[in-house]
Amino acid sequence: MLDLFDYQERTLAALREGMRQGYRSQMLVAPTGGGKTEMAIALMEAVAMKGNRCAMILDRRVLCDQTSQRMDRYGIDHGVMMAGHWRFRPYEKIQVCSAQTLERRESFPGLKVLIVDEAHQTRKQTVEFIKNNPGVMVVGLSATPLTKGLGKVYENVISTVTTSDLVDLGRLVPLRVFVCKEIDMTGAKKVAGEWSQDDAAERGMKITGDIVTEWISKTHEVFGGPRKTVVFASGVEHGADLARKFGEQGYNFVALSYKDEDEFKQDAIKEFSRPDSSIHGLIATDILTKGFDVPDVMIGVSARPFSKSLSSHIQQMGRVMRCAEGKEFGLWLDHAGNYIRFMEDWEDVFSNGITKLDDGREKPKPEKSEKDKKEAKCPRCGCVWPPNSEMCPSCGHQRVRLNAVASVPGQMEELKSDKSVTKQDKQVFYSQMLWICRDKGYKEGWAANKYREKFGVWPKGLHGDSLMPTNETIKWVQSRQIAWSKGKAR
Repeated sequence: MLDLFDYQERTLAALREGMRQGYRSQMLVAPTGGGKTEMAIALMEAVAMKGNRCAMILDRRVLCDQTSQRMDRYGIDHGVMMAGHWRFRPYEKIQVCSAQTLERRESFPGLKVLIVDEAHQTRKQTVEFIKNNPGVMVVGLSATPLTKGLGKVYENVISTVTTSDLVDLGRLVPLRVFVCKEIDMTGAKKVAGEWSQDDAAERGMKITGDIVTEWISKTHEVFGGPRKTVVFASGVEHGADLARKFGEQGYNFVALSYKDEDEFKQDAIKEFSRPDSSIHGLIATDILTKGFDVPDVMIGVSARPFSKSLSSHIQQMGRVMRCAEGKEFGLWLDHAGNYIRFMEDWEDVFSNGITKLDDGREKPKPEKSEKDKKEAKCPRCGCVWPPNSEMCPSCGHQRVRLNAVASVPGQMEELKSDKSVTKQDKQVFYSQMLWICRDKGYKEGWAANKYREKFGVWPKGLHGDSLMPTNETIKWVQSRQIAWSKGKAR
């Protein structure tokens, strides 16, 4: 039985409303871990119950198998259109198709609804199929629909839930982010606006030792020992080099690439998915950015720099943000500089989601100077400064732009972004504001305003119990009162 969450039901309702309004092709946007596949399956089941044919296309054999297995789990009859597949049942109303199989067909008789998985990765033949079959309703699925030209394929965007919402709902976990010695891409060649993979791999290998050393340090410091890890390497050779270096330190990391047989990759991922896996980590470039669903991964290592690909950066982080029993946060170790490079865009996507297609986000990002990178963090507590803010959201420190921030070469520093704050932390802060508010006789709107001042959003889904504030909280309130008084005097 397939049961959907409220936000998933809301999303499908918005999708159906778009169909009633006459939109033939729509993009369904939800963060990684938001259950897009479940929503797609529910939609196909509804279409089939009305006697219509529908199909979902995926661009890899393993993804077709995974989707078919999920449908089996929910007891949904279906067929699989893929070369040599044992479940070839063309008479079924619901079909799971490989993109290659669909593209070889000039038509799909009786097809009513087509669902395109990972729709941001536009395939020319799939786009042609959509354009040449105007009678078919099309739904694209994506967490990061930032690809140029998507607005010419999809007419409407359905986006009802953000990453922030899913963290608050407990469907995703926040990240604790550390930055460290970066791969130096100064002067590296670019291909189509992105750093050449050969150059990235060559330069990444120069800091392989740092990557391994920092992982050992942080996994013991934060978790008390090794935890499941995914590493995003700069290339095939870089991945193999990392696996060797981890092995020399006694840790079993398996490098995967397009050069490996599908069976080897599937077996490695299957073993890694076991709760008592013998594999400490998987290393790859792109393979782990889609169709990889291992919720108990605790650590992600970013070692592939991107110049413009915000979508790849978000997809990678999403692999570590899935929920698992006992998992309170994911650890993100950034050796690529991507987190600070895309920080403002990520904050926007985290809080507001993506509601427009082809909005120009994926233009090459100007590389930040060392001074910019240092000034991205609060000098008092290490928290990342929110965009357009002069006050640290963690400790209330006022930004002094002339001051530089000293850093320790080779040592990771945690970026204590307010996105790593748990819902419980927010509840505690709000309850402390309510205590002050009631103690001073303020209107309760004062507490909500202070919460918004600290976190940038109104309190939502929090209870109204009060809690005596800590000294740190009292100092924060006092710092805001002082800042307000100085501003009024000016």
